[in-house]
Amino acid sequence: MKAWSTGNCDSGGDEWGQEIRLTEQAVQAVNKLKPRPRFFVLCGDLIHAMPGTPWRKEQTADLQQVLARLDSDIPLVLVSGNHDLGNAPTPETVAEFQRTWGDDYFSFWVGGVLCLVLNSQFWYDASRCPALKQAQDQWLDQQLSVAGQRECQHAVVFQHIPLFLQSIDEDDDYFNLTKSVRREVADKLVRAGVTAVFSGHYHRNAGGTYQNLDMVVSSAIGCQLGQDTHGLRVVVVTAEKIVHRYYSLDELSEKGIEDDLMGLMKEK
Repeated sequence: MKAWSTGNCDSGGDEWGQEIRLTEQAVQAVNKLKPRPRFFVLCGDLIHAMPGTPWRKEQTADLQQVLARLDSDIPLVLVSGNHDLGNAPTPETVAEFQRTWGDDYFSFWVGGVLCLVLNSQFWYDASRCPALKQAQDQWLDQQLSVAGQRECQHAVVFQHIPLFLQSIDEDDDYFNLTKSVRREVADKLVRAGVTAVFSGHYHRNAGGTYQNLDMVVSSAIGCQLGQDTHGLRVVVVTAEKIVHRYYSLDELSEKGIEDDLMGLMKEK
């Protein structure tokens, strides 16, 4: 049994103070969860200020101060987004992210689960950093060879931009990857046995399936562009399946995880 929480910390608009208060509430809610999450992942856009714009350093310092309050026994996983790297990332913006937050792509294991954190900006526009995109592509192929040999119980991906919002055949949009890219990536993941991709970016809950791949799009801790509430997604993993549910921050803070998910966490 494994459980983790995912969020999208994109801080849109000029209400940075509200964004910080919501992130504080999210950290407090995660700290209260029983049993403890195996990790807490933010699926990109950690701050709102784009590279080279005012307030970027101040927003970074504010967020780092809040995230430092996450209990030390809950690992924090950070995914790079377009506001973190720029819509067309450069070697300089990628290097800044790495200095500030850590690697922009990496893998880790939790129990028998292989987790892949990817830099989806390379698939959105790598015109200013083609060598970096190529390096991630080669690394990903190596990682997927492990998953393809079924040496893991499950394999999942975390990235900022969704492959798609509802359907693999939907039209191109600011909030998804282009048809040619999404199909190529999705087919590669499916062949390797990856069963879920978790993303943010859309500021609304969405998602769909492609063959055996579950595309899970979570709304934000902060700025909402639809009718969803500020919240987090709780993910429970058993030997047989991956189950996830989106909670408002208030629900998670006041009530915690529901009984049916708690029951799943007791499965061997």
